[in-house]
Amino acid sequence: MYGHVEGLARRMKKGVDGVDGVEGLLFRVPETLPIEVLEQMKAPPKPDDIPEISAAELTTADGILFGFPTRYGCMAAQMKAFFDSTGQLWKEQQLAGKPAGFFVSTGTQGGGQETTAWTAITQLAHHGMLFVPIGYTFGAGMFKMDSIRGGSPYGAGVFAGDGTRQPSETELAIAEHQGKYMAAVVKRLAQA
Repeated sequence: MYGHVEGLARRMKKGVDGVDGVEGLLFRVPETLPIEVLEQMKAPPKPDDIPEISAAELTTADGILFGFPTRYGCMAAQMKAFFDSTGQLWKEQQLAGKPAGFFVSTGTQGGGQETTAWTAITQLAHHGMLFVPIGYTFGAGMFKMDSIRGGSPYGAGVFAGDGTRQPSETELAIAEHQGKYMAAVVKRLAQA
């Protein structure tokens, strides 16, 4: 809504694209809020260079990184509505075996960076998808405490505060790492 997840996604794509033979594509899920509400919330327009995705398009991906803001410790309603639209894919098990991961944006440090991922894992489990967390593969960067930063072993994250704080370089670096890590996993699975 305010570009925090988009910022992580763009940097994550850089990591994906940095793995030879792998290409990342950016999509956004359909907005569920009316334009009048978005205007009152002072949400900027959606980026023209990131198209909306349909549930059926998920089947063409070799791996998926889902990014979304947190609402009360869970994924935002827009993302939940998108997952709810995947019922036919679930029925046919079209996504079974695909690797997937998450990255999030929360307003505060206690806002649900980890619980958002935990509660989202149920979506993957029902589809038979493979959850790919980053763990502590970012190394010493996962232990940096010299500045406020989002992210966890479950995936990259940003603390948005009141909406004006943009991702820090450390948060973006974790996102880029997650993209590269996921791309390497996807590539290994595709070669198996």
